[in-house]
Amino acid sequence: MSNSALLTSPAARTARHLHAVDDQPVATAAAPTTGSIPVGTAPRGFALYVGIDELKAAADGVSLSTLVTALRQTLAELAPHAESYATVALAPVAAGGRDVDVVRLALHEPSAVARTKAEQPDEDHVAGGVTIDISRRRVHIDGEPSALTFKEFELLQYLVLREGRTIERTELVSSLWSHSDDGEAPGERTIDVHVRRLRSKLGRYEDIVRTVRGIGYRFDRHADVVIRFGHGTPSPDRF
Repeated sequence: MSNSALLTSPAARTARHLHAVDDQPVATAAAPTTGSIPVGTAPRGFALYVGIDELKAAADGVSLSTLVTALRQTLAELAPHAESYATVALAPVAAGGRDVDVVRLALHEPSAVARTKAEQPDEDHVAGGVTIDISRRRVHIDGEPSALTFKEFELLQYLVLREGRTIERTELVSSLWSHSDDGEAPGERTIDVHVRRLRSKLGRYEDIVRTVRGIGYRFDRHADVVIRFGHGTPSPDRF
């Protein structure tokens, strides 16, 4: 696709599909630039970081999933042998800065991480309340580390990353036990046991994991809860 660009025509806007169109012809084809590629390596693909939130996408008449679908369809037309993977970058609601910079940092893009390392605060300091450190996979309660098991942290993290959304028990089973070593996923009621154990370790902050009767569980943050996402925060595989 040396002389092609991805553009949207009026018809494409309606169909929510991207098409490849030829650029203006050039006199000679440019030779590929390989000077920046380290010796002994070869390109295997590329990453395109797109900065846009759901509100801005909605203002343009699309959604994030619509954009991903359109890009994948175009890729399938231009390069049928190409493989793709898309995820969504998460950031705290009040996070400032340009969307694309937030995305690059959340997805651990090397140059974005390098620029911010010198500006990082002391993350070893833990105040009172609940501190949930996603990047370091640890939880502190009133300044003391909480001895969560691997599965208990996975359960808490799953709820935290979907803050405010009620998660059904069936989703927790299929998502957290889909690769169980013994090949047996627990029953839905077993989830209740895991949640009770998690709450017992959260102590007086147990109400951040709320029960939605007849449905499942939801994470509700309050003033005593701090969530540290860090670099490369995991995100729901939405696409």
